[in-house]
Amino acid sequence: MLPRQTRITMELGEVILRNSSTNSALGNQLKHLRGFHIVRQACTEFPRKLKKTERKPWVTKVNELKRLGREERKERQMVRERILQPPENGLLVKELIPVAHQVNADRIKLFTCVSRVAQSISIYSCSVCGEVHIGHPPHKIRTCNVMGSAANKEHCWTRGDVEHVLPLVESFHIYDRLGRAVSHNERLQVDRIPAILELCVQAGIDLPEYPTRRRAFPAYSISGRVIDFEKRFPKEDAPGTDIYACGFWQKSNKISEDNKFVDMQSCDLQGTAVRGIEAWERMRSGASRLMQKYVVQTCGYCSEVQVGPKGHRVRNCQAYKHQMRDGQHDWQEATIDDVVPPVYVWHVRDHQSEKPLVNDLKKYYGMLPAVVELFAQAGASVPKCYVGMMREDVMVPELDEEKLVV
Repeated sequence: MLPRQTRITMELGEVILRNSSTNSALGNQLKHLRGFHIVRQACTEFPRKLKKTERKPWVTKVNELKRLGREERKERQMVRERILQPPENGLLVKELIPVAHQVNADRIKLFTCVSRVAQSISIYSCSVCGEVHIGHPPHKIRTCNVMGSAANKEHCWTRGDVEHVLPLVESFHIYDRLGRAVSHNERLQVDRIPAILELCVQAGIDLPEYPTRRRAFPAYSISGRVIDFEKRFPKEDAPGTDIYACGFWQKSNKISEDNKFVDMQSCDLQGTAVRGIEAWERMRSGASRLMQKYVVQTCGYCSEVQVGPKGHRVRNCQAYKHQMRDGQHDWQEATIDDVVPPVYVWHVRDHQSEKPLVNDLKKYYGMLPAVVELFAQAGASVPKCYVGMMREDVMVPELDEEKLVV
């Protein structure tokens, strides 16, 4: 026979695990009975940070990639014409053109909302490791474990900005997505623009400062080689214009001036947060839909992204074993998190209190993307897909009760 207190604790744990709602009156009574805090085991796992020697997970399995490679080699040996479908033949996917315009509009709206909310809610960034925290005061969790950090692994906080919440991922602007890749010698002659904007441009958005070639006739594939039979070229499509020679010193601001037309003065802080989190969800879902047709490449070991069917040949990779690749990137299929990376931060339940998150209780805290956490502290509701990461169903004990947790 087990001791009476142990049996009661085990029975209470089974009752709470069977009860799906921990916010009920019975659940709250059971949590605080006898000073114990029962923690549910069914919690969403946090995204794991990859080590420097680890490769990003493959979107398509390696065996499937090998099978596709064998089929392509067999296709090249047979001299015959293969009809390509948009956008592989250079034409646009007509039903995705409105999606591209919507994604670009949501991108502008999201940046405007984040800029407005960031004026009222503090953003902190560690000057050593780059970790981000939303809200005041910053947390005391000792996770600064990089070269140059303090011995106690505490963060050195400084004031952050919008770029810490929405990091900018750039890509080379390609004039012709079926043309040649950018070489290493052309790295300073080609514009680098946000990858999400380059995806929208290739999907149908026309920007005067970033021209792109629009075909009227499709290209064909003969023996594995893409051949363009288009005879009638516009006057501006002269030979040698694959590279748009506008150096980075002549580039305009990364965020378009179209931000001015977004009127945020009429909305309060909570209304701006609600609009911002809606724009965040629509932008990611729309970009994921575009990436199902328009291929985006990313390096398997670093954060470099190239929108288009092939990656560039610029030798600027400094990740794991880059010496063996002569600095070239190891390209693979990208995901939406590579194009629009979510910066995960610790979730603050009660942002009105002046107590910071402590290191001893970090296993009870949840995490959220920095954009979602910023809008959540401004009064917006968190989408359902992030509820499991918040760990709102976990009772956070006090420091003197931490040792009593079952």
